[in-house]
Amino acid sequence: MNEMIKNKLALLPDQPGCYLMKDRQGTIIYVGKAKVLKNRVRSYFTGSHDGKTQRLVSEIEDFEYIVTSSNIEALILELNLIKKYDPKYNVMLKDDKTYPFIKLTAERHPRLITTRKVKKDKGKYFGPYPNVSAANETKKLLDRIYPLRKCSTLPDRVCLYYHLGQCLAPCVKEVKEATYKELVEEITKFLNGGYKDIKKDLTLKMQAAAEELDFERAKDFRDKIAHIEATMEKQKMTTTDFTDRDVFGYSVDKGWMCVQVFFVRQGKLIERDISMFPIYGEAEEEFLTFLGQFYDQSNHFKPKEILLRDEVDLELAEQLLQTKVLQPKRGQKKDLVELAIKNASIALKEKFSLVERDEERTIKAVEQLGEQLGIYTPHRIEAFDNSNIQGTDPVSAMVVFIDGKPSKREYRKYKIKSVVGPDDYESMREVTRRRYSRVLKEDLPLPDLIMIDGGKGHVEAVRDILENELGLNIPITGLVKDDKHRTSQLLYGKPLEVVPLERNSQEFYLLQRIQDEVHRFAITFHRQLRGKSVFQSILDDVPGIGEKRKKQLLKAFGSVKKMKEASKEDFLSIGLPQNTIELLMKKLQE
Repeated sequence: MNEMIKNKLALLPDQPGCYLMKDRQGTIIYVGKAKVLKNRVRSYFTGSHDGKTQRLVSEIEDFEYIVTSSNIEALILELNLIKKYDPKYNVMLKDDKTYPFIKLTAERHPRLITTRKVKKDKGKYFGPYPNVSAANETKKLLDRIYPLRKCSTLPDRVCLYYHLGQCLAPCVKEVKEATYKELVEEITKFLNGGYKDIKKDLTLKMQAAAEELDFERAKDFRDKIAHIEATMEKQKMTTTDFTDRDVFGYSVDKGWMCVQVFFVRQGKLIERDISMFPIYGEAEEEFLTFLGQFYDQSNHFKPKEILLRDEVDLELAEQLLQTKVLQPKRGQKKDLVELAIKNASIALKEKFSLVERDEERTIKAVEQLGEQLGIYTPHRIEAFDNSNIQGTDPVSAMVVFIDGKPSKREYRKYKIKSVVGPDDYESMREVTRRRYSRVLKEDLPLPDLIMIDGGKGHVEAVRDILENELGLNIPITGLVKDDKHRTSQLLYGKPLEVVPLERNSQEFYLLQRIQDEVHRFAITFHRQLRGKSVFQSILDDVPGIGEKRKKQLLKAFGSVKKMKEASKEDFLSIGLPQNTIELLMKKLQE
């Protein structure tokens, strides 16, 4: 703990609020809330912690705090700060799912459709359905029972749906408004949970048709009843009413939390959502943060009722969600909450071994690598590699690993612009200059460690640009390969020396993954560029062949090699003019 943190801890107020932890670069890495700021923030720097909390504390170089007037204000402020800063140690729900609705359109000839967008267009929306297949099956069922139109635009003649009895054919027949009104009312009743009444009514109609010896009509009613039974009664009822509700249960073990959410719609448990993440504070407070994000930052529909376990602050949850929140004490609702908790506990135990194994390969390997090099834990590693064939189409590529895992959205490709011929050192200098000039200009995050696929010359070329031109002091290592093109040695220091690493250690395996990934990324980019340039350089020099004919040739022959083997008749067959064919064949032979 540094002196500045010690002084700040002594000044912490005895009030609720939020705190923001920062690393040595001033980046906010964690946002938390507290009923008593003094107690909460001090707890990070006293006593013992589990491994992941200790990692967080080891990165903290400074903190700031914001005092609020109540716990609910602190909770809402925390959610806003997490959304604003996206700290790496906070759980951030980024669920881009939008659940489907079944919609009855408000057109003159109404239709039944599934949609993921709710608009103010006078249509009737039913849902949302967390289970997409349930929405589709329900719509198919209604299409069979109720003969609304299926076409988005009216055709000029009847279609197959009319002959199947699933459409009234408003395209050629006049349909009374009263008929549509009756169908819409029945569909609305069905989707609002009254499908049992619809089934009962169809049964009476089937019996009446059978008594009148109208067996064709009776069979039609029987089929509709069978469709309802097959689609709507696959699940047992979980509650005796038709209230839409979400049931939350959570379990905590070894500093990790698993939250299970059961979606109950029209009395049926139709889907669940599972989230698992590390926590750094009290379980109940961390759960409330999750709860706020669940509806605020994702596309989950907020139902009329939410069920929670007893330990959660009920008043705080209701203020946060602005909806009815219950903590059932007995009966079916209590059983549902306990079932969600039980599922969360089982899921946590089953997956915890996988989490530990993943940490061994990633963050712990990064920590061990930092210790071996004698530097801060390199949470962000940027690795570079060059690729060319005898100096043609030279390229370079950069990959980024954060806490031992690839961050592919931050990968970058570079075409070498200033270097003529096969000069790896100058290529590396150019790319380093371009990359870190931009990082400084745009205030992007600096890496904790730079890895170069190469030896002493490559490392020194990069060091010269960073230190002498850009004034940056970032640790740089070289990754050397053996005769079989496999990771062999790690070079580091001034002067460069081989870092002794065990071949079967997780940090060595991490180096292999990084080197293989940057090489794959660079070679793939070079192949794409080379293939494109070969095709373009030959055909672009032929008069009469533009972009359209190039695509035509590539589609017909597949490659330049096959064009070279083609005859004049082959080119004539795809519609090329005689003079263009002669010029093309001459160019190909050259």
